Amino acid sequence: MASAAGPLLKRMPRVEIAVHSIHYLDALRALLGNPTGVHARTVGHPSTDLAQTRTSALLDYDKGQRVTLSVNHNHDFGRKFQDASFRVEGTDGAALVKLGLLLNYPTGEPDELWITRRRDDWTEVPLNGTWFPHAFIGVMEQLQHAVKTGTPPALSVADNVKTMALVEAGYRSIADRRTVKLAEIPIH
Repeated sequence: MASAAGPLLKRMPRVEIAVHSIHYLDALRALLGNPTGVHARTVGHPSTDLAQTRTSALLDYDKGQRVTLSVNHNHDFGRKFQDASFRVEGTDGAALVKLGLLLNYPTGEPDELWITRRRDDWTEVPLNGTWFPHAFIGVMEQLQHAVKTGTPPALSVADNVKTMALVEAGYRSIADRRTVKLAEIPIH
């Protein structure tokens, strides 16, 4: 993000969470539901004039789930230890998704999905397309279908507002330097 930043991003006071990590927060909500709260920190980097390019966040859930988010758009030390992935670990299995576009950006690499069950080997699941732009294409396609048929879209505006409430809770956490409960963010 830092190297490809355009004039619009350079003028924004809220960049990393609002423009980039919002997609991760939305995906986490789809997997686990709404967290009860968030404790976040986002900062810039001396090599860029963007407001933020690095974020750490802890998402709280009532169900004993733990989510950590660590984003750093300023890793500029070669591909060897670059990482762009989601890892989900359950009681009986785990999954890892490699977000290929973000590795060796902007060239990217293929996305990968790996799954395992406890005491089994990891198995790669074949994927078609890439998370970007196909995730966005799918959303637009279902919206066009809803408009054409007069049916409600699969992804509602009300659900999008919940993701925006999580983003706002993250920024409030940063400003107040505390965990912010989602219940503190009014949704109208």
